[in-house]
Amino acid sequence: MSDANASPAAPVSWAQKLQAEWLLLLFVALTAALALLDPQPLAKYRHWLQLPTLAGLTGLLIAIQGIRDSGLIQHAAVAVVARAHSLRSLGLLLITATALLAMVLTNDVSLFLIVPLTLTIGGISNLPVLRMVVLEALAVNAGSTLSPIGNPQNLLLWQHSQLPFLHFTLAMLPAASVMFALLVVLTLLWLPRDRIELAPDRIDGQVSSRRLGACSMAALAAMVVLMEYHHAPLGAALLLMIFALLARSSLVRIDWLLLLTFAAIFLGLGHAAELQPVRHALDRLDFNQPLTLYAGGILASQLISNVPSTVLLLDRAPDAIALAVAVNVGGFGLAIGSLANLIALRLAKQPQGLRLFHFVSIPFLLVCAPLVYLVCRWLD
Repeated sequence: MSDANASPAAPVSWAQKLQAEWLLLLFVALTAALALLDPQPLAKYRHWLQLPTLAGLTGLLIAIQGIRDSGLIQHAAVAVVARAHSLRSLGLLLITATALLAMVLTNDVSLFLIVPLTLTIGGISNLPVLRMVVLEALAVNAGSTLSPIGNPQNLLLWQHSQLPFLHFTLAMLPAASVMFALLVVLTLLWLPRDRIELAPDRIDGQVSSRRLGACSMAALAAMVVLMEYHHAPLGAALLLMIFALLARSSLVRIDWLLLLTFAAIFLGLGHAAELQPVRHALDRLDFNQPLTLYAGGILASQLISNVPSTVLLLDRAPDAIALAVAVNVGGFGLAIGSLANLIALRLAKQPQGLRLFHFVSIPFLLVCAPLVYLVCRWLD
């Protein structure tokens, strides 16, 4: 919370704003360059833009902003801190909640709930916020791996393979278990043993608007259901109209540049994945070999993210489960490996966030990838 006597913050220059949006600028430049070098029909760009996904993110941003503005997150933060005795126990509680939510609400929805909660907890305690957000980004990748509906790549592969829900889940259990076990070890090693120290002057557990909170929670639940049944654009349109009439100030505070960033990423990566040199290179590989498929899925995820990698390799992979394991492991490592990583870092808006994420996530991938492969091959 800001000090009432503090001097006003200096205005942010356009150069500083552009520097903060380097990811957006990078993918706008990539999209423009590819459009000039390899022009494609308009229908292709509409396909790459993934409008249902963008609509889903829009609805989630609106609902979560309403929950933030209502004071519900602050109230929940006080309740969570009251149940933890140390920073490590609080960290374990948060990563477990994040992983469980990712299994049932998808990885991006769980981050939209957990990261604001973490930021609020950090504001009233000595919790190292950036470390916790990095751990939560890893936790959604681990948790969503287990569920056919935990992330877009699993949903696509589950529907493509037509495997029963339980069969898919059991097949992914070894990989998800290794990921989460490593995450627990990392949490215990990385978070300090210190007891939680509260800042009493910053604690405000009162709900400022129960009506806004209740409506926003209902909106979030409705948005998740509509996304599940492929009606995200309808849900986003309804929420925009409702909030424009009843809570316009919440709409103003939404991070709309996040949506533009993802639109640019979808266009740039979608186009890059369909370039002829990329497809020719893939045609030379034998994806019937388990190690080739595994390494290829991970490497492709590091270059173009795991969802486009899944689309790219879908018809080349003879084993949907093996591909699912590969692209989920590929969500670790570089931030672009999973869009959930970028969502977590963007929601946190912490200095040096990308650097610290890579400092942890790349070694995590280097340890996790061989362990998951060995365990899955041993159990096969």
